[in-house]
Amino acid sequence: MPSGPSLKSVAKAAGVSVSTVSNAYNRPQQLSAKMRDRILRIAREQGYAGPDAAARSLRSRHAGALGVLLTEQLSYAFSDPYAVGLLAGLAEVAEESRTGLLLIPVVPGDATDPRMVESSVQAVRQAVVDGIVAYCIDPDHPAVEVIRSRRLPIVGTNDVRDFTHHVLIDETGATRGMGEHLRKLGHQHVGIILTSHSHGDDLTVTEVDQIDLIDFEQQRLRGFRDGLGPDARIIAVTGGHNSIESGRAAAAELLDRSERPTALLATSDVMALGALQALEQRRLTPGRDISVTGFDDIPAAADAGLTTVRQPIRERGRIMGRMLLDPNYRKTRVVLPTDVIVRASTGPVPTKT
Repeated sequence: MPSGPSLKSVAKAAGVSVSTVSNAYNRPQQLSAKMRDRILRIAREQGYAGPDAAARSLRSRHAGALGVLLTEQLSYAFSDPYAVGLLAGLAEVAEESRTGLLLIPVVPGDATDPRMVESSVQAVRQAVVDGIVAYCIDPDHPAVEVIRSRRLPIVGTNDVRDFTHHVLIDETGATRGMGEHLRKLGHQHVGIILTSHSHGDDLTVTEVDQIDLIDFEQQRLRGFRDGLGPDARIIAVTGGHNSIESGRAAAAELLDRSERPTALLATSDVMALGALQALEQRRLTPGRDISVTGFDDIPAAADAGLTTVRQPIRERGRIMGRMLLDPNYRKTRVVLPTDVIVRASTGPVPTKT
């Protein structure tokens, strides 16, 4: 059975050595333009597409790409404002070194279908990349162990021991500042809107100490509680996946209670924007009838007059890229500053009439 086209078959047809054909693809400056054009023409006639990129990267130990690992659907990277900002900063650094980005969506490690988890882990195992950017990955996700076994450098947005690099914010300190802001305004009965990995329509309402959260959500929740003080009455609600729809559903559950909280604190601006929609549906004015806060300070937050925690999203992506791609960048752990940005969506507890 005849074999397919190869370096050897092209070399034989062109009457040159295998190394000369290889140079036509990998070191064109070593050949005359006429010789290279002739070799490439013969390769096209034979249906030869060139050396295998994966095999070449294994030989050179350089893939020319970074993997971006996220426990979200692939479309999330292009629709969520935080993800878009982070990837934009990362891309700025990557393009300087002509490095590509490979998005690798994985299902959460606690997914109900173990076959899907294994399929995700296999994708990480086979990815031809020089390093990994971990976007909000649980520290016990099996993909982390695969990355560690491959000895790939990995930079993450959460403080995971197995990561070689970290670009962090003080999650607890950031929300503590927001809790203190609301406490000064007199808010002591609040609802906290959290995210989860669920992409369904389910709405879970439970006591704050019974929610199983990813680590950064746990830290933000702890900060809210610290800032609000020991006397605060807190109800925590998760509407599922980080989306406006989930925020709106979670806020509706809190707003329709017989004893409504005086403030809603969301752990993302996206969820907070959903909460603002729930207020609008009930003809409630944010900052007057009930206060609402978010986290991230995405562009839409300012347009909505949303009080929020600002973090340097794009800069976070840039530093992650530099840690993996810039040999002169020596830091392996950076903690970036955050600020509480006060806008019209928060105000004093309304007086009862």
